[in-house]
Amino acid sequence: MKDNSLAPHESLDLHEVLNFKTLCAAKSKLMQGIVFDQELKMLMQKDVEQSTVAIHELKAIYQRAPFQAPVPESKPTPILN
Repeated sequence: MKDNSLAPHESLDLHEVLNFKTLCAAKSKLMQGIVFDQELKMLMQKDVEQSTVAIHELKAIYQRAPFQAPVPESKPTPILN
């Protein structure tokens, strides 16, 4: 029978990637409030949407880690509209 759990070093690497991706998504979301160029704002929104999908996929893989740290469910809100 094949063990699908992650090795400790893989879990740590995945946790770092998940943190980085979450930080990038939050930054893109927050920066949209101070960007005036509509094309750049649309690119940032697309980045947020793609990052959200990637975060959900990474969280599914993270469930196989032998140890876990909680992943917050809160989503960033823009400072400015």
